Amino acid sequence: MAPEAEAEDVLAELRRLRAGVPLLSGALVAGIDGLVLAHDTADVALERVAALTAAALGVATRMTEATGRGGFGELLVRGESGCIASYAAGPSAVLTLLAEDGADVAALHLEGRRARRPPPSARWSGTP
Repeated sequence: MAPEAEAEDVLAELRRLRAGVPLLSGALVAGIDGLVLAHDTADVALERVAALTAAALGVATRMTEATGRGGFGELLVRGESGCIASYAAGPSAVLTLLAEDGADVAALHLEGRRARRPPPSARWSGTP
């Protein structure tokens, strides 16, 4: 599949997530290098969030390895007005979801975990 078609498939999945999860205010896929690969967000400093996602991935990976918990799977950060959930999305990407306060975290995890295993046509390969 052409890179443009892959990128469109990933963007369609991000839009599906935003439409299907109440109080989900943003979704992005970042490379492990901190670059934005795809996004469906507004009012967010994308490059900064992608870079912080990569940094959090690094810390979370070291924590899981140091404690014998295996490779990175997911990370949830709660703030005063919402939460951020990040999920491993293949070997070179991370799916990050931004949810408002009051979001159903169980539903967020359910959809985030499902979405991080994209169909072969949307490999989250890092190809913009």
